[in-house]
Amino acid sequence: VSETILQMNNSDIGAKATVTMADALAKVPDVEIDPEGTFKYILVRVKVKDGEAHKDIVRGTKSAQYHNHIFEKISPAVEVLGLECQCLGGGKIEHNNQEKKLRVFGESTGYGKADHSVTVEKLKTVFSNYDITWSDDTK
Repeated sequence: VSETILQMNNSDIGAKATVTMADALAKVPDVEIDPEGTFKYILVRVKVKDGEAHKDIVRGTKSAQYHNHIFEKISPAVEVLGLECQCLGGGKIEHNNQEKKLRVFGESTGYGKADHSVTVEKLKTVFSNYDITWSDDTK
């Protein structure tokens, strides 16, 4: 009888841990990019350590000289939440706030080209009133 109780308690704990990790994943914003200008961006997969749950996020900023500078800021912040991340590639974003336009293009020398179509879908969740396009153009 005590074995059954122990098993139930363990499964309850597992369920709570899963919910907590899912909550941690939900706390990571899908998109964080600069409000204006042309800048480097990366597409990052954030996942629960030793788990299947994951989501892809977009990060971009003019302050990054190289794509890895963006990743170097994300990785420790995500690890604090008990999550891990992997860069799926990069490129550039041209953000025109006045005209409500985003253009995704280019690639990262270090990480390769991100799947810009995935990036655009993420951007649409935050910038729903924008005209968002992507291309394989380098400039």
